[in-house]
Amino acid sequence: MKTEIKKLDGTKREINVEVSGDIVKEKFRAVFEKIGKEAKVSGFRPGHVPVDILEKHFSSQAHEMVLKELIPDVYNRILDEQKLEVIDLPHISDVKLDRNNLSFKATVEVSPQVPLKNYRGIAVRYQVIAVMPDDIKRSIDSLRESRKATAVDDSFAKGLGYPGVAQLERAIERQLFFQKENQQRQKIENGIVESVIKEANFTLPEAMVKRQLEDLVRQAKIDLAMKGVPREKIDEEEKNISGELRPQAEKQVRQYLALAAIAKKEDIPLDDHMPQRVMELLLREADWKIEA
Repeated sequence: MKTEIKKLDGTKREINVEVSGDIVKEKFRAVFEKIGKEAKVSGFRPGHVPVDILEKHFSSQAHEMVLKELIPDVYNRILDEQKLEVIDLPHISDVKLDRNNLSFKATVEVSPQVPLKNYRGIAVRYQVIAVMPDDIKRSIDSLRESRKATAVDDSFAKGLGYPGVAQLERAIERQLFFQKENQQRQKIENGIVESVIKEANFTLPEAMVKRQLEDLVRQAKIDLAMKGVPREKIDEEEKNISGELRPQAEKQVRQYLALAAIAKKEDIPLDDHMPQRVMELLLREADWKIEA
């Protein structure tokens, strides 16, 4: 088997393949054997049709079966041998097959090489969280207005499930604390990811961007439909929606590939938990600074 791989750009590869000799001959033999077990030819029992008769009556069918079975076998073997991380189905072209030779071209997109710099020791600023009396007051005032209450007293607190105003204030303080804590955690994680991708310049695979963009557009259309926007209007705006969301799709793909590159380097499995596990690593290895 002869294989030539051409680099078309940062992520696209053209694989030219030539297979000859026993591999092709053996596949034809196996295919005709499979056909012969079920072939119905006048004057012969199934499974007893001579090969030359099978070749005369089922040549076209055998040709298609060989292509259907042999191309994937050869293609997947090449991916294993060449350690190619293909991220989308190949485009197969220039296919030629006879009884001794098979050749074809596979154009594929591969995962880019992500140039990782030092992702340990990223600076993280942790702000000590404090819930101020004014924060609690604003929350209580908002509750009072939403319920059209004239006063904030124990009766008001009981209506919300608390024995008195003091308990209500403590509950709101806890809620605000957790809210601020979650916001800060998200801000820290976003900052870490930004630091990683800022140092990594690489070409984005268009197939991955396209898939991510399709998901974002689909969700955006669902959101608009839930808001009562007519379907015709949504369909008219789809192109504009896609254009607006493309930068977000590109950013999400860039983030994923950067985290995946770290995962590979750190022997973290590339499963659904990968982003979380990589983030845990980056947080552990970060340079934390506590600010009052």
